[in-house]
Amino acid sequence: MASQEKIVMKPIGFVKTAAVGDEVKDKTRTSQIVIRSELTEALDGITGFSHIFVLFWLSQISSRQRKTLKVHPRGRKDMPLLGVFATRTNLRPNPIGLTLVELVKAEGNLLTVRGLDAFDGTPVLDVKPFDLWDIGKNARMPYWWLKLHEDERSVT
Repeated sequence: MASQEKIVMKPIGFVKTAAVGDEVKDKTRTSQIVIRSELTEALDGITGFSHIFVLFWLSQISSRQRKTLKVHPRGRKDMPLLGVFATRTNLRPNPIGLTLVELVKAEGNLLTVRGLDAFDGTPVLDVKPFDLWDIGKNARMPYWWLKLHEDERSVT
């Protein structure tokens, strides 16, 4: 495949949630993922997992925003100006979201999850079960990342 070739994807489903605005960041909130009915069989066995990764298209990011290459993490000017690939910003050339969520239940083509930070109607690209391989041994993070999380804990 040529590096400039387009990739075309068809969403496997969409997000259904009552959360609006910053409410989507509430990790205790439940929402649903409605999987296309013809893909229901692909969910067989998923209830054996307590957590799944959800990959979704950040459909509210404009083409102008997708040209952003550097940001201050979480918009904080006291943090270094970094390339978007070094941050978790939603402003990306390919605005793909990735969230680890708790799988509350699965019924037919409907997944109920806790902790999904996506808006109502967001296209879902894929779901994958959490695996112990996903834990990074000897993982490290830069000082600013640790400071962000320390600051968040002190607020709550």
